[in-house]
Amino acid sequence: FLFSGVRTDIVLTQPGSEIRKPGDTVKLSCQVSGFTLSSSWYISWIQQTPGKGLEWLAYIRGDNQYPSYAQSIQGRSLVSTDSSSNAYLELKTLKAEDTAVYYCARQSQ
Repeated sequence: FLFSGVRTDIVLTQPGSEIRKPGDTVKLSCQVSGFTLSSSWYISWIQQTPGKGLEWLAYIRGDNQYPSYAQSIQGRSLVSTDSSSNAYLELKTLKAEDTAVYYCARQSQ
């Protein structure tokens, strides 16, 4: 069944698992469809560590403007968008505590 008023054509796709060692760098990607990355939307990155809740990490406006970071990754991370359909989170100098599931999510202004 479908809920009235719920959009079913908005999709954010992330690739599979990444395996890295402490000290490495990883660049996570998020491909969107059903809408265009623009000044109307922000992409947030969210982390879920094993056995813990969700933690917001960063966001950036769809036109690659106004990034913001959680203190936990400030100075060793970069959020970006490269087109109308791809967003990225780069984490540098990885630590053991960065082991987690990472999600991208769309939010309006």
